[in-house]
Amino acid sequence: MKNSRKISIVAPLFNEAESVAFLHQELSLALKSFSCPFEIILVDDGSKDSTFEEIKKLPSVIGIRFSRNYGQTLALAAGIKRATGDVIVTIDGDLENDAQDIPKLIEKLNEGYDVVSGWRMGRWKGSFFSRRLPSLIANRIISLVTGTNLHDHGCTLKAYRPEVLRNLKLSGEMHRMIAAYASLLNGARVTEIPVNYRPRRFGESKYGPFRIFRVLLDLIALYFFYRYANRPMHFFGGAGFISFFLSIIFFVIMIYFKYVLHITFIETPLPTLIAIFAIVGIQFILMGLLAELLLKQSSSPQMPIVREEI
Repeated sequence: MKNSRKISIVAPLFNEAESVAFLHQELSLALKSFSCPFEIILVDDGSKDSTFEEIKKLPSVIGIRFSRNYGQTLALAAGIKRATGDVIVTIDGDLENDAQDIPKLIEKLNEGYDVVSGWRMGRWKGSFFSRRLPSLIANRIISLVTGTNLHDHGCTLKAYRPEVLRNLKLSGEMHRMIAAYASLLNGARVTEIPVNYRPRRFGESKYGPFRIFRVLLDLIALYFFYRYANRPMHFFGGAGFISFFLSIIFFVIMIYFKYVLHITFIETPLPTLIAIFAIVGIQFILMGLLAELLLKQSSSPQMPIVREEI
């Protein structure tokens, strides 16, 4: 790596008071292998314990403290926005990621990639049905929908060129799909390498098996905004016309029943179906017009309130 380049490390933290000092020590040791400047940005996502007090004790760090818990996605977004490096590395604050893998990520990034993602190959070995299988399914679905083929989209340990993170509006559980998001919207070249995975040393995991459903909902939102963010009428209007088309088909069938089979209107549910699909079609078209209006008059989303920064 060239000496003129700067590395920014971004780590989100939530109730990780016991891990902060160890994380800083591991990051400092890993970054000493580079003869270039670096910065460590620790984002306290509204912790209820003494996480930010522990951050204050550390030398040479940038600490950001939210007024409340906004979620890991916005914590990462705030750290990325604050970063000034030529390379941005994100890492979990619970010590499950190994900081010694950072040099490998950056070395791979220097081969011409824009995003290098970690792949925790040994994760969930003893929990195949409860954790590993849902994770495999979720990663496969994300890869199919986004076209970014990774084994482990959810691994926070990633290295980025900062230009591919510009203009990304992150929300929900989209921190798991930043690489795919950057590829879809900014044309980022993405790859992955195996990284070390370690069980949590302190506290309890903040992830549950049901979070996969929230991830899938965010995946649907990501795909929708990628395809229709600038043309919502194409989606809602298309659904409206399909509904209208179905109402016309049911109307033709109803006429056929009436005048060919001599079955009266009230003997079938067709009049009700015609009315339902026609009304739904009108509603979809009106929703499309409303979405177009909101798009033209939209303002920036609310950003997390930073209570304190050091």
